[in-house]
Amino acid sequence: MPITDEDITSLTRTGLNLISQALSIFDSDLRLAVCNRRYQEMFDFPAEYITPGVSFEDTIRLLVMRGEYGPQDDPDEAVRSRVQAALAFVPHYLERMRPNGRWVSVEGFPLPQGGWVTVYTDITEVRYQQQMLRARSAELSDQLLSNAERLSETNRALSAANTALSAAKAQLTEIEARTRLTTEMMPAHIAHVDRNLRYTYTNRRLSSVLPGRPQQIIGLTGREALGPENFVHIEPYLHRALAGEASVFEFTDHGSGRRIRAAFTPDQNDDGPVNGVYILSMDITEESQARAAVMQTRKRELAAQLTSGLAHDFANLLTVILGLQSRLDRLDLPAGAQSLVGATLAAARRGGALLDRIASISGRREMRPVALDLPGFLDDLAQLAGPTLPDGVKLTLHSQGLTGPVMLDAGLLQDSLLNLILNAKDAIGSPPGDITLSVRPVHHTWIDFTVSDTGPGFSDQALDHALEPFFTTKGAEGSGLGLAMVYDQTTLAGGMVRLENRATGGACVTLRLPYRPAPQVVAPDAPPGMVLLVEDNDDIRESLREMLRGLGHAVIEATTADEAEALADLPGIALVLSDLHLRGSRSGLDLARSLAHKGLGRLALMTSAPPSDPLRAAAQASFALLPKPFDAATLARFLSTVTR
Repeated sequence: MPITDEDITSLTRTGLNLISQALSIFDSDLRLAVCNRRYQEMFDFPAEYITPGVSFEDTIRLLVMRGEYGPQDDPDEAVRSRVQAALAFVPHYLERMRPNGRWVSVEGFPLPQGGWVTVYTDITEVRYQQQMLRARSAELSDQLLSNAERLSETNRALSAANTALSAAKAQLTEIEARTRLTTEMMPAHIAHVDRNLRYTYTNRRLSSVLPGRPQQIIGLTGREALGPENFVHIEPYLHRALAGEASVFEFTDHGSGRRIRAAFTPDQNDDGPVNGVYILSMDITEESQARAAVMQTRKRELAAQLTSGLAHDFANLLTVILGLQSRLDRLDLPAGAQSLVGATLAAARRGGALLDRIASISGRREMRPVALDLPGFLDDLAQLAGPTLPDGVKLTLHSQGLTGPVMLDAGLLQDSLLNLILNAKDAIGSPPGDITLSVRPVHHTWIDFTVSDTGPGFSDQALDHALEPFFTTKGAEGSGLGLAMVYDQTTLAGGMVRLENRATGGACVTLRLPYRPAPQVVAPDAPPGMVLLVEDNDDIRESLREMLRGLGHAVIEATTADEAEALADLPGIALVLSDLHLRGSRSGLDLARSLAHKGLGRLALMTSAPPSDPLRAAAQASFALLPKPFDAATLARFLSTVTR
């Protein structure tokens, strides 16, 4: 039969009553929690003074009024001083003679959670033996007897002190174990170094913050534990902390590319000397990626605000110029004028193309990460880029360490890499030449896409300014927006761009994007059924029809909202999938609202309109919406989530 809490309490009370010493425990509010029978017997307490909850002050007042502490000129002051001493929670040992002539020793121990445990021992017999020894041992000198008595008292006090020290040691050991467990559970590295910058404490989390670094670093210097590449950034802040100045800074780990935030706090008591430095280090890579994306978004919004009005007026001016030049082109012009008109038209058209490029940089862009199989993606990229390269320029692709799909915006990545490949082709100039695209993960934190070539490499000026809008080394043939667009798209995804020249010659551009493994795709739980597909573009409708049939669905088709609403009454339709913008006076949103009002079950919309489109925003607020373009896998995942 298991022992209950009530049984344990009863057994504990019985055990306390068997102790020959009196014992009392008062809680942090100085109210009685526990006492034994000997406590009542020794001080002849009434029943209400051994009841849990009685205050320490009332107990002391009773003892003072009985003369337990001898005559008192001011009883209230005697009570107050003893209560204040108890509230200090300091261990103590004392011996005193009671009014009945008996001697008692009092040992008090503070509890870690607050409160007191006090043990009272009757030492009258010990005192009698000391007096008998003094009376019957005349041959012993008074000094020797006094020393023996003091030694006996000291030994008893020392025993009490040793007991208190043992209890304190146990408490400190327990606190230290809890503290270490707590610090080792934190997602940060906590450490302490002495004035020689040598580690004296660690919560053994360094390797989780900086991959590849040792876990146990006590006794190592900062340079040994962190590596010289990282230590050169950290050392100045350590010396500032040793000088008494706290600081916080961020750096990028040389090996893993992780972004680390480190805080340095001087180990100093009041105005005393600094004995070392406390260090707190955290991996803030994801925070840094998100922060970079937000900052780039804000820059784009600001650029859009600054250029939208200018672009509008400039577009109107170009329209007027193109119209006037077209009229001139139709006239019988003198010799030489025709070529000037042609040059003017070409310049105006180039200005229009430049406006489109500016709009693509400054306009709003919605990230669309999808589960991307990089080997397949690179094969497709090679098929796209191959025809643009002249004979004698070879494109080589390398991929290593990527075992599964990752979440990336395939469209943006493809645009960026094609741009870099075409730039590399232009840099090579006359064949032969080689372009290499390498892809590799970096400590499961980043994915590096590196495009290198065998051209002349970047000039010093290009290394400093190539990512800035309108900087170009192609003269009149370049807009200066290619690398700026790559930088914009990469930063928007939380990544970064690095330009450098290879030691063997040629330029090297690295796009570093966040490594985010794609979640496992759960097979759609929606069974195949009949889908009413509403799309007014014949080519797109044909492509979607094949996707839906490939997923096992039967398909009926419509091109307008009115036509679709007439077909929606057919029995067996499990889903209506409509484009947002349709021919005629009614949109896909009008169709969805009408069918929802009739109680038709699952409704979904799709669109190629940008996020800023008002109709798209209205549709997304009420219905499931799938942005174009998409593949069959994306369509399958989307349809599995459509509930209305």
